[in-house]
Amino acid sequence: MIPDEDRPDADMARWLHVSYHHGRSCLSDADTGRYQMSKLYFTYGAMNCGKSAALLQVANNYEERGMTVIVAKPAVDTKGGDAVTSRLGVSRPVDVLIGAGDSVRDVVLPVALAKRTSCILVDEAQFLSEGQVDGLHEIAYGDGIPVMCYGIRTGYLGTGFPGSIRLLEVADELRELRTICRCGKRATMNIRKIDGKPDFADVGHQLAIDDGTTDAVYESVCPRCWHQAKMEWLREKKRN
Repeated sequence: MIPDEDRPDADMARWLHVSYHHGRSCLSDADTGRYQMSKLYFTYGAMNCGKSAALLQVANNYEERGMTVIVAKPAVDTKGGDAVTSRLGVSRPVDVLIGAGDSVRDVVLPVALAKRTSCILVDEAQFLSEGQVDGLHEIAYGDGIPVMCYGIRTGYLGTGFPGSIRLLEVADELRELRTICRCGKRATMNIRKIDGKPDFADVGHQLAIDDGTTDAVYESVCPRCWHQAKMEWLREKKRN
């Protein structure tokens, strides 16, 4: 039996409740300049844990209540083109693509203000720069608009992305979406496979864009299986 607090549906229900009430509070306080409830949130997890699906569900939750959201993502994420897509087959066009050198205040905030946005939702937030994360933090506290970011914490080498590291440092609330390793344990890391075999070659970046245009595939695993896969790769390297 899974404890109630660990059930994915219970977790999502709590998150949707928080997102709705934070958005409503932001609207009621916007004209007076009181933004006590506007915060920066970071929902993270290993690959394939349902982050994009969670974002789309939160967007739907707002809109069912007559509120407006905008959805943004880094332009470097080419999966789905100019849309957020989930592995469940659900997708939604993004309102803002954030370029590598963009200031989020310049490209995101004007759209949010024009639409009287209740919340800003950012997918694949690991690809943001530190400065862009700081810009989202400023929007939450300086402009009174809640910002919810979704992304992975670490790449296949086991090291963090700049955007994720900064979010872990400054986000007001952190939430992990859980998924399962092939061994049945909780998956918190990712491995890259080429031709079905683990590959830990350092190619100079950890861009894990599973858009179907490369031979690499990514799998979410527990720390034990991650280390086993790395040792297998190292042994294979020595043999060759």
